[in-house]
Amino acid sequence: MKLAAIAVALLLPLVAGATAAADDEFDFFYFVQQWPGSFCDTDRGCCFPDTGKPAAEFGIHGLWPNYAKCRPTADDGPEAAASIDMVVDDDGSHHHRRRQKCWPEYCNNSNNLHPWEIKDLIKDLDANWPTLSCKGGGGGSSMEFWAYEWKKHGTCSGLGQHDYFAAALDLKRRDGGLAGILAAAGIVPSEDERYLLSGIRGAIANATGAIPNLECNRDAFGETQLYQVYQCVSRDGRTLVDCLLPMSGKCSGTVKLPPF
Repeated sequence: MKLAAIAVALLLPLVAGATAAADDEFDFFYFVQQWPGSFCDTDRGCCFPDTGKPAAEFGIHGLWPNYAKCRPTADDGPEAAASIDMVVDDDGSHHHRRRQKCWPEYCNNSNNLHPWEIKDLIKDLDANWPTLSCKGGGGGSSMEFWAYEWKKHGTCSGLGQHDYFAAALDLKRRDGGLAGILAAAGIVPSEDERYLLSGIRGAIANATGAIPNLECNRDAFGETQLYQVYQCVSRDGRTLVDCLLPMSGKCSGTVKLPPF
């Protein structure tokens, strides 16, 4: 499989006030939202934060800097955790495996999230970016989740702490939210209905003006369901663009959208 360069449109400059490390080069953001029903109905289940059961709406997973093309990297060292194995066509007849770094992460491990930097956003973050993980017994505040996302992805974003989380919240509010967009197209949570993946992608693209990528998972009975929506955002953290990188996403032609 030959690696092809993929152009990403509207790669705008970073906003002022950048605080990430010098190795925060990236081409675009993935703004990722997950459907809580598809998180919770798997074998691993879910746990609600101390603010209670989240609303039946897509919740933010993260705002992730990403490369338009994976880059070669060593098999060990700090970059290895952000790399994946890619099969590279060597000379048309031979194949070998090479490590590829496809996104930056942990660009500044000394830059911890400071709760006071986002204190005016806490209420919105609780409502729109809740943790559903049962790690550590589950429950409790979502602050640990936000701190992890900041350390892993936010420190590579070129944004300050407040601007990073505010950008994600602004993106989620666009066009009335993903659940509303899908409902307007007749795609609503159901125990029995299955929906065309192309219909889901088309509904989001028509409403937002940009083609998303989609990721699926399987419920406890092995049924394929819509899990996460990846929207591509230019480097300004505001402008939605078409997602041009291919993503298999473990999806089939039709998927479920389970109730939550």
